[in-house]
Amino acid sequence: MVQLTLPKNSKISKGNMFALEKNVSRKKTFKIYRYDPETKDNPRLDTFEVDLDECGPMVLDALIYIKNKVDPSLTFRRSCREGVCGSCSMNIDGTNTLACTKNINDVSKDVKIYPLPHMEVIKDLVPDLSQAYKQYASIEPWLKSESATEDGLERRQSPEERKKLDGAYECILCFCCSTSCPSYWWNGDEYLGPAVLLQAYRWIADTRDEATDERLNELEDSFKLYRCHTIMNCTKTCPKGLNPAKAISKIKKAISERT
Repeated sequence: MVQLTLPKNSKISKGNMFALEKNVSRKKTFKIYRYDPETKDNPRLDTFEVDLDECGPMVLDALIYIKNKVDPSLTFRRSCREGVCGSCSMNIDGTNTLACTKNINDVSKDVKIYPLPHMEVIKDLVPDLSQAYKQYASIEPWLKSESATEDGLERRQSPEERKKLDGAYECILCFCCSTSCPSYWWNGDEYLGPAVLLQAYRWIADTRDEATDERLNELEDSFKLYRCHTIMNCTKTCPKGLNPAKAISKIKKAISERT
């Protein structure tokens, strides 16, 4: 009989309970993943009861309240609180999203919060994004252009040319899409993933860029690009409403149409 061994730190134990000391009319229970690599303990799921009249409406507001008022050791990333920076991406109620734009009232039962899946965890809700940012750097995400403009001024675009960037430039690199992709789970060391490929398409579609062939040559790889199997998890989970799967298909089409 085959015996399978779970990876280290994969089993989550029952954690601490932080109950309210008084009865309140608007109470919500938050179950939050906790893990500290400096200890030898397995991850645990701590339970916090929160008076919704004492915090803001978003999940991030509750996390900030818990850290400030209940348990200062709780660790998570956050910055803008406006769905712009992508720092507070995590798995909430089974979906990768931004804590700052996820309304507590959108979750009917207990709010279960985990770090982005299939990533090494630095602590609690903070995943290690080193590999993802290394992959992002590999696509050289900046304008490449050697030629001078005729009038020596900025590189201009028509409204139609500029419109080609819609749906790509808005990506905030929260990596909700990549960490929802099974292909990235299994091949994240070589497959670039939906977030990075969407960013790659942003420069391929930019009419001011003169390195299109170079970019396509770099992406034409059985793992970097073609591990995408159009599962569509990336598009479903994107908190900005973008369509990484469509951008990936456009990259594939651009490669196939080259003469």
